[in-house]
Amino acid sequence: MQEKVATDPMVRAAALILSLFSLPIGPETVDLGNSTSVYLSRFECRDINRSTIVQRVCYSAGERTLLVAVRGSYQRYCGVPAATFDALMSAPSMGVYLNRVLRIAGADGRYNCTTS
Repeated sequence: MQEKVATDPMVRAAALILSLFSLPIGPETVDLGNSTSVYLSRFECRDINRSTIVQRVCYSAGERTLLVAVRGSYQRYCGVPAATFDALMSAPSMGVYLNRVLRIAGADGRYNCTTS
């Protein structure tokens, strides 16, 4: 029974699983492009499966910041009231709501994010 422990697939699988628990876990981040990343530790994120446009929505009520994953890239909106977030989440069409309220109506800059 030479090296059975090292070659047994079940033992190797168990060792791999245990090693995953020992890896350091850091906060999840999303890339906004232009070398900008956002830590999601203060956001409540929801994966969306009822929209063909919106894939994921993350909202921070304290910061009033909304992150929306659209076709693989995140868009950030700042100064978003909780009522607007709630309306997006309950909209019959999240893509239409996103375009009409956040993009078109927000074209005046009301949801632009500025750096201080």
